[in-house]
Amino acid sequence: MGFDQYHEPPDELSPEARTFARLCASLTEEAEAIGWYEQRLAVEPDADARAIMRDAQGEEFKHFSMDLEFLLRRTPLWREIAQGILFQGGDIVEHGEEAEEGAVEEAAERGAPLVGSTSLGIGSLRGVAS
Repeated sequence: MGFDQYHEPPDELSPEARTFARLCASLTEEAEAIGWYEQRLAVEPDADARAIMRDAQGEEFKHFSMDLEFLLRRTPLWREIAQGILFQGGDIVEHGEEAEEGAVEEAAERGAPLVGSTSLGIGSLRGVAS
């Protein structure tokens, strides 16, 4: 039985990578379900049916949040970036840029490898005289 959540041969992936992929797939599925319920709610004329759908949508959002929390606990850099964006007032994009820059710079200064980066994790060269 094949699963399209893997982009590499599953038997070559660690158990941790496979679990991570499962939760990423689950996060995507929950987000899709939230959107589907939003569309259904937009066109459903019956108040009782809407109440049931709204309750179901809330369950999907709870599952989405749990999946996201799992992934953020496994990826500290993502967690740090998310903390700079989520539950903040103001410009979302600006918060995103600032959070990413700060988190990546701090990780590089600590010598932490950056997921998906070509950085050697040796720190910033800013402020170094040439």
